Order: sequence, then C-alpha cells, then structure tokens
Amino acid sequence: MNFVYYPISAVLWFWHKVWSLVLDPASGVAWALSIIFLVFTIRILLVKPMANQMRSARKMAEFQPKMQALQAKYKNDRQTLALEMRKLQKDMGVNPLASCLPMLVQFPIFIGLFHVLRSFNRTGTGTGQLGMTIEETRNTGNYVFSVQDVQSFLDARLFGTPLSAYISMAEENYGAFAADGSVDFTRTNIILLIVPMMLISAVLMHFSARMSLDRQKARQAANPNKTPQSAQMQMQMDMMQKMMLWVMPVLYLLGGFMWQVGLATYMLANNTWTFVQQKLLFDKMDREEAEEREAKAAAKRTSAPQVGVRPNNPKKKKKK
Repeated sequence: MNFVYYPISAVLWFWHKVWSLVLDPASGVAWALSIIFLVFTIRILLVKPMANQMRSARKMAEFQPKMQALQAKYKNDRQTLALEMRKLQKDMGVNPLASCLPMLVQFPIFIGLFHVLRSFNRTGTGTGQLGMTIEETRNTGNYVFSVQDVQSFLDARLFGTPLSAYISMAEENYGAFAADGSVDFTRTNIILLIVPMMLISAVLMHFSARMSLDRQKARQAANPNKTPQSAQMQMQMDMMQKMMLWVMPVLYLLGGFMWQVGLATYMLANNTWTFVQQKLLFDKMDREEAEEREAKAAAKRTSAPQVGVRPNNPKKKKKK
C-alpha cells in the first residue's frame, strides 16, 4: 500500500507547507486546513468523473427498457445478445464502470489517510502498530514527513485535541503528543471534538442521498411509462437508495470511535463537498436535459409538414 501512503502524505505535506507560510506550522488550524485541502485536491480531480457518473445514470434509465427488449428477443442466443448489448452500450454511450470510478478512487485514499495519520503516533501496540517508545515515535519520520514535521503534527492541537487522537485510544499512548510526555487533554476533549463532526457528516450523507432519491422520484413521475421489468428493477434501486438514507450514516457513526480527529475532519470536508457538488451537478444536468428536450422539439417542429401545404410524396404518381 506504499503506492497509496506516499502520495497521500505528499499532498498533505505540500498543503501544510503552503499554510505554514501564513500560519504557525505547529498549529492545529494549519494541519486541519492541510487535511481539508487534501480533500479539495482529490475532489477537484474527481469532478469530471462524478459528472460522467450522473450522466451515465441518466443514460442507464433510458438503456434499461432497450436492454430488456434485446434480452427478450435473443433469449435463446447468448452470443448474439452479448454482441447486441455491446453495440447498444456504444450507441447510447453507456459505461457501467463510470458509476464505480469515484468510489473506487476515494476508498483507498480514505484507508491511506487513516494509516498516515495513525503513523504519526506509533506508540500503540494494536494490530499493525509498532509499539515504539515516545522518544522513538517523536524521532521517526512518517513517509514524506521529516522528524520535524512529525513533532509539529504531534504538538499541534485543534480545539485542545491532537489531530491523530481518537476516542478508543489507550491513555498510555497520550504521552507521545508532547515532547516531555505530559498530557494536556482528556478523552472528553476528543469526544467533544469528534462527535459533533461525525454527526454533521452523517446528516450531510443522509441529505445527499435524499437529494438523489427525491430527484429520481421526480423523474419517475415525469416519465411514468415503464415496462413491468424496469418497474421491478426500479423498486430494487429505490430500496437500495432508501438504505443509503439511513444505513450508511449509521454505519459511519458506529465506526467513529476508531477515527482520528484528522480523519473526522477529512470526512466532514468530503461530505460537505459531496453535498454542494451534487446540488450543482444536478442543476447542471437538469439544464442539459431541458436543452435536449427543446432541441428535439424544435427539430420535430421543423420537420413537421406546414398547415395547408400538400405533402410532397414522389412515390405517388398520377395514373395515365
């Protein structure tokens, strides 16, 4: 996983150097802003894939009835069905993998940041931790971060709490967060900082899913003519989206006791970006669809015969 850890730490290092130009390098605000701008860096690169994902979802809704018609037509000829399906996907510009790319990219980044943040304090003895002494921890680099960077991160406080502290962290590991091993925070400080960020993130996850579900319901109401097969498939999709409304936020909250302050900061920034970006992209998609409908209507009006003008049909000839 070094191919993930090094790039993540490099981007985080870069933004910390940038913010250190205007803020105290050892301040929690400088490090928190570095994490937030790590999110922005990643999500800016994913704007186009996210837009493609939404366009692909729209095309999939048009693709489903045609796909089912092909399945009915070639139900006894799997080879021809596969060829016709690929041809239909190409003609409609449907890419089933487009909806997976943003999630596939973000998951290893999340895991990578979790590991990098945990590796600032290596005094823990749990799974995957090194059990270093306080002195060893404070004098060991962390991927692209130098020893001085590690000490700066460990000494930084965000509202009185270290950025790699987490709720379930053993108290004997607190000492690494100060050069003299003293402890100037409690588990209560960690809880009071992480829990509000997690609750806000969970609410944003819920409303992002609700925005998507409400938009889909509006589209269904505007296009009620569905085949029985597509209606059944739509019911399954609705069930999955309703699960996204509640299950994902709850699972997020349940796992929060293991998350560092820095990771909670990352998720809050990430979910805020998702909510705002989704609103803007949905508005953009709606405008694009309205323009497409207007273009089709204009083309239909242009090709329609004019009132009072006899249509020109060269195939019909007068009998001699």
